[in-house]
Amino acid sequence: MDSSGGDPQSSRERPGPRKRVRLLYGRKVSLFSALVALPATLISGILLWSQPWQMESKLTLLFVEIVAWWLLAIALQENATRPLQTLANVVAALREEDYSFRARNAVPQDALGELSLEVNALADLLSDQRTRAIEATALLRKVVEEVDIPLFAFDPDQILRLVNSAGERLLQQPAVRLLGRPAAEIGLQDSLSVANETLLSFSAVNPNARWLVRRSLFRQSGVPHTLVVLSDVSRALREEERSAWQRLVRVLGHELNNSLAPIKSIAGSLNARVAEAQLTIQERQDFTRGLEIIESRAASLNRFLQAYRQLAQMPPPALRKTALAPVVERVADLETLVPVKVVSGPDIELMVDPDQLEQMLINLTRNAAEAAMEAAAQDKEQVNANGSNGLPEVTLSWKLTDKDVILTVEDNGAGLLNSSNLFTPFYTTKPGGNGVGLVLSRQIAEAHHGTIALSNRSGVRGCLAQVVLSRSNKS
Repeated sequence: MDSSGGDPQSSRERPGPRKRVRLLYGRKVSLFSALVALPATLISGILLWSQPWQMESKLTLLFVEIVAWWLLAIALQENATRPLQTLANVVAALREEDYSFRARNAVPQDALGELSLEVNALADLLSDQRTRAIEATALLRKVVEEVDIPLFAFDPDQILRLVNSAGERLLQQPAVRLLGRPAAEIGLQDSLSVANETLLSFSAVNPNARWLVRRSLFRQSGVPHTLVVLSDVSRALREEERSAWQRLVRVLGHELNNSLAPIKSIAGSLNARVAEAQLTIQERQDFTRGLEIIESRAASLNRFLQAYRQLAQMPPPALRKTALAPVVERVADLETLVPVKVVSGPDIELMVDPDQLEQMLINLTRNAAEAAMEAAAQDKEQVNANGSNGLPEVTLSWKLTDKDVILTVEDNGAGLLNSSNLFTPFYTTKPGGNGVGLVLSRQIAEAHHGTIALSNRSGVRGCLAQVVLSRSNKS
């Protein structure tokens, strides 16, 4: 596209006043154009006036000569200034990032044409660079949106200026409600104040998750910004923790079994020989009671160790296509403490280990049944306004999303009082519990590339356990 127009100097301000008046370039060209043809015009006028012609003829020819001189000066001025005005307009368009204008008469072997060629080449280069920048920006935005790592950008006042989809999921709010808010208001103040590459947990979002915080600086429009990248290292840490206590369990199990077996055997042998010893009745009763306690505790401790050894010896899942509904119904039938209600969802087949999946659901259902039974015993004769009808209730259900299936176990027990130690190995609040069930359940879920989470029900009393498994699990 060509560009031409008025004097570009009219739209620009010259920096600073000058003490002496200087002619503008366009006026200089007009003056020099008039002066170039003026001598020839004067000489020809004098020669014309000296001719013996009539006065009217002399005046007419003199007028024509003056007009021709003036037109020649104007043409010379136009040819000298118009291309420069066009180039000025093209450069002004480039400054405004409009790369559609091009200079005319861009031909080689010409002084002005060479300048036009260079300006057009600069316009092509800037246009190509802008296209590449736009494509790179679009690619970067796509990558930022698709990456499954929360990203946040804060300005110097710690105001959120950028968040991706993973960040929205972490904070459980859309970007339109997050952008423009301070870090302290959205719960990310710690990510800006702690040392780089520090582990954090966000109690308001998921208190059990551990996040590695990485920060870096960048500039946007010259203003420094802070980029915060959060990496969920919970699973990696749990793998290291699991590996550590599995090794510990194996070592302790081996050593204790080597000691418990002879202790139990010796206690049984001594108990049999007490009857033959010459002891009083009281002494015989004391010996018998003491040996029975030793033998009983050795057997109990052995059973205790065997329960933990299943965590250390959990085999990898043997995946095969399995219908979900029969597994859920079988788990409901196996629970004997309370009747389990099954809310059937869509028919779905998953690539899972059916035995491990069943074991995980049995553990979760048994925990829910025990919690419901305990709460029902506490308020057996009371009808609560918070959703409990005095009877223990456990419900199994599932639903589908685009990528996952969500299994849910609900109860109307007392709910969670302290969720920080739910998945701590060997930790339990139940009399006679061993602290293995939930840990084993999470181990099974993560072996299937899934997740498990426990929370209190919303609006009513009770606990909600959700297991999320991928519908496209192939490994």
